[in-house]
Amino acid sequence: MHRLVAVMSVALTIAATAGSSAANTQARGAYLRKLSHIVVIYEENHSFDNLYGLWGDVDGVETADFSHTLQVNQDGSLFACLEQVDVNLTAPSPLARVCTDSTSARTFESHFPNSPWLIDPLIPPTATTCPAEGDHPPNGVLKGSGLPGGCTRDLVHRYYQEIYQLNKGRQDRYVTGSDAAGLAMGIYHTPSRPIYIYLHGAAHPNYAIADAFFAGAFGGSFLNHQMLISATAPKWAGAVNDGSANDLHSVVDGNGMPNNYPLYVSPAGSAVKDLALTASCSPGPGRDPTPGGVTCGDYAVNTVQPTFQPFAPGTSAAKQLPPLENATIGDELISRGVDWAWYSGGWSNANGDVGAPGWSNGSAAPCSDENVLPDAVWPNCPDKLFQFHHQPFNYYAAFDPSTTRGKANRRGHLKDEVEFVQLASSSTEKCRFKPVSFIKPIGEENQHPGYASASLGDRHLVDLLKAIEASACASNTMVVVTYDEFGGQWDHVPPPGQGGIPGPHDAFGPGTRVPALILAPGLRGRFVVDHAEHDTTSIIATIEHRFDLKPLGVRDAQVRDLASVFVASPADSSIHGRRRAVPKITAWRGTTRVEYTRKSPRKPGLKGNVSLHTG
Repeated sequence: MHRLVAVMSVALTIAATAGSSAANTQARGAYLRKLSHIVVIYEENHSFDNLYGLWGDVDGVETADFSHTLQVNQDGSLFACLEQVDVNLTAPSPLARVCTDSTSARTFESHFPNSPWLIDPLIPPTATTCPAEGDHPPNGVLKGSGLPGGCTRDLVHRYYQEIYQLNKGRQDRYVTGSDAAGLAMGIYHTPSRPIYIYLHGAAHPNYAIADAFFAGAFGGSFLNHQMLISATAPKWAGAVNDGSANDLHSVVDGNGMPNNYPLYVSPAGSAVKDLALTASCSPGPGRDPTPGGVTCGDYAVNTVQPTFQPFAPGTSAAKQLPPLENATIGDELISRGVDWAWYSGGWSNANGDVGAPGWSNGSAAPCSDENVLPDAVWPNCPDKLFQFHHQPFNYYAAFDPSTTRGKANRRGHLKDEVEFVQLASSSTEKCRFKPVSFIKPIGEENQHPGYASASLGDRHLVDLLKAIEASACASNTMVVVTYDEFGGQWDHVPPPGQGGIPGPHDAFGPGTRVPALILAPGLRGRFVVDHAEHDTTSIIATIEHRFDLKPLGVRDAQVRDLASVFVASPADSSIHGRRRAVPKITAWRGTTRVEYTRKSPRKPGLKGNVSLHTG
């Protein structure tokens, strides 16, 4: 009798769960159908812990199990401290030595123990550490000799390196696999960020943080922009595979690494090659065999230039990706009769759209804007910080400017960010947004480490959100703010597919967790933390589900869409009317460490403290 009751209880629970799940799916679809517009703001190069790890009530730095993520050197031993190469972070100058590391082949001195550390006390937003536009100093700009903005040096963020850094979900080789070494463990004081301040204002819009949102792919911006619009890694048709200078296949060592770094010495020495394509499955003459278990083929995974203008001036035809033919979310929307646009900062100048919104180069040659690339050729007049590989649709045959179809697609769907801002300002009484809009800020405003200020980019983001919220579109628009990839920075949460972590994944990702905000009418509270698992392809899945489109591929068919912010089980989200206070940076007054009580939405029994080094 007891067994029968138990079996009936389990059956009823399963039935109730299934019914609840079906009801939730139906309810999420109903919320999506109420939306008339989806706006995606695609920022640059920060991990979740790096920017949002101290937001409070999220699975952030306060909940991290540091014993799990302490960084190890090439042989797997724990570092005693973190080496730094940014000119503002080295020891014994300009920072004092606090430890010496002799755990690896080369002894070094450091100001930083082996743990996450806070960037702001050492390089605040006011610090004059940003380079002049177009300059790319390898190890940053010494404080006092640059422009204000609190810039750091850049960090490597490429396909094979990130796989090595993740170390099958251990998250403990970000430092060893980086050209920036210990900078990978730096995090920002979240409550000081302009976006945090805006969303904690008296009349802030309702918003959700998705704290289990992962970059769609391993590596950098090029591949993740492709994942955003096509959910797949692009293939290079007819890729050269002869070992010559035009053979762009990477060559990796037995650890899967294609390069040498301050704390990584490749056993293959200089034979490794860090190039645009995955390693060849059958390398050409003079190249080492590709180790087993390494993704190989003709996939474009690192930065490469398109065939069509705009592309980096001087790029040879042999190093331009042939036009892609696979379908994109743009193709799907066009076939359904749904209007859309990719609004990119600096597009009109780069594309040569003379007189269009955003154009600033006069009416005749030569290019006259003071920030134009020195080798630009009229009428293509790109800004020094215009990023060609951030324009994913320009890689597709459907946008070939020499064809009637391509011209029409470019004119209708590839536009300057200035045009979106104009639409927002003119939408005071009637919404003028297209049903789907992608916004890509120009380099100066996209928050990319090395050449852009995270703080100034944050202010630009807040300006965009304010413009949308002030428009007549706010009442039926979902705004998704996320980052293309991790920028080489540590995060403590393993992505799906790493170390047996379940969830949709393939040979290309997803990669490290990135920040994600959703602003939308219909949210269940002023502040929702969405713990449901997502990746970049969840954005196109959301668009597909809203406009009744078929999936582009396997990944967007498998992932959960962003309607989880509206209706979810208690395990998937938490609703907050108030946020608990987090210590302000001004309250630290020169202390060497600041403690936070550890609190986890996923681990309610977690106790203890987290100490962050502040310098």
